[in-house]
Amino acid sequence: MAEKADVVETVKQGYAFEGAALELGALLVDGEPKPEAAVRIPLGMMNRHGLVAGATGTGKTKTLQLMAEQLSAAGVAVFAADVKGDLSGISQPGAGGDKLLARMKAIGQEWTASGFPTEFYALGGQGTGIPIRATITSFGPVLLSKVLGLNDVQESSLGLIFHYADKAGLTLLDLKDLRSVIQHLTSDEGKEDLKELGGLSAATAGVILRALIGFADQGAEAFFGEPEFDTADLLQQRDGKGVISLLELPNLQDRPALFSTFLMWLLADLFHDLPEVGDVDKPKLVFFFDEAHLLFNDASKAFLDSIAQTVRLIRSKGVGVFFVTQTPKDVPDAVLAQLGSRVQHQLRAHTPNDAKALKATVSTFPSSSYDLGEVLTQLGIGEAIVTVMNESGAPTPVAWTRLRAPQSLMAPATAEQLTAAVQASPNNAKYSEAVDRESAYEILAAKVQAGAAQAEAEKQQEEAPAPRPQKHEKSMVEQVIGSTAFKQFARSAGKEIVRGLFGAARRR
Repeated sequence: MAEKADVVETVKQGYAFEGAALELGALLVDGEPKPEAAVRIPLGMMNRHGLVAGATGTGKTKTLQLMAEQLSAAGVAVFAADVKGDLSGISQPGAGGDKLLARMKAIGQEWTASGFPTEFYALGGQGTGIPIRATITSFGPVLLSKVLGLNDVQESSLGLIFHYADKAGLTLLDLKDLRSVIQHLTSDEGKEDLKELGGLSAATAGVILRALIGFADQGAEAFFGEPEFDTADLLQQRDGKGVISLLELPNLQDRPALFSTFLMWLLADLFHDLPEVGDVDKPKLVFFFDEAHLLFNDASKAFLDSIAQTVRLIRSKGVGVFFVTQTPKDVPDAVLAQLGSRVQHQLRAHTPNDAKALKATVSTFPSSSYDLGEVLTQLGIGEAIVTVMNESGAPTPVAWTRLRAPQSLMAPATAEQLTAAVQASPNNAKYSEAVDRESAYEILAAKVQAGAAQAEAEKQQEEAPAPRPQKHEKSMVEQVIGSTAFKQFARSAGKEIVRGLFGAARRR
């Protein structure tokens, strides 16, 4: 390694930014912190995306918490998935102590216990937080195919089903709406519609239908429906601070694809709705994508291409994305190449696969005086190898960093604190109660009812004697045709929904 003085001066100059910055920590040389060589990330570069990586238990979540606090203090909204529940303490002031204060003093941090404005959400209401739901229509066929584990042919077929529903004005709000459309297409009444779709076979439609039924049996009905979450609610400020939105993910191990794909829907929805702002002094929102490897596992090429395109373009909407995972190898090259900031915690090399991942990680860093293959296995908890994008867009020097401590509670908030925060939120009244309005299920049921009523009326007419002239009363068929459901179907037919990335519907 170069002389200590040279290293300190290189890092000091390399991280001396003119504008506002997030303070990560101080350079570490031979185990001693150098507070004069502060390691930072320019606030204006937070929308150039980043990666926080490291083995389990090395401090990734605390790094995320540290960054979220400072973003909030700067007026930037934050979204993060709270996978283990550890982040909920960000709403409460931290608990200091002599050991913590001594450590922070050594790296030049003036530590003050502080809590930050926080909203708590739960996917489908399965948890303490405010329910987040999406409609099937807005979720789109590509994301839903990822959740269902469909192959490329089945994904294409599901796209045709969505196309049919869009054209026919059959609004897909929940899983039963989509099931009813597929059941219609595979029924005798829907044979002609199925034939017109061309590339959709009855056998493939049946496979998709069975996958949906199995999906519903896992409890997925709760995640889809209305009121649909408006992602604009992630961009709130409170008393000049950005609101930190935390999404609780209970039982992640049971439905990993659903949770990761739902996060991608949130990001795609933001991309669709937000206006172009170009380069800004600070982002509107920073989106932390925890357990990022779940998003990319078994993903189709179309899905990966859409992720890469979203990440590439969303920065111009004022949104930064940080992927949080174990190794850079978890993130595809097309996405990894777009991540300007890197905070790499300790990696382990106990197995041949670990050694391979370590070698791949080292190759992704700029050249430095460190033997990163050795250093990355020696990092302590709360330490990381850092390089970020400076204000000119160039990478900063690679720095072995002792990270600052979060000022909020580094433990979960209590159940009472969570419940009180949820009940006090104005969003609770907005999203707490599920709504089941008229949609594809009701429209198709009305059509079936109308057909049955017409058949029964014709049968009775054939059997009955000639009726006496009398005042005309509406038949069952006329009543159904005059119903709101049938009128909605007739009015909407032919108006196809505009879809963007992932086939997700654009808000209107």
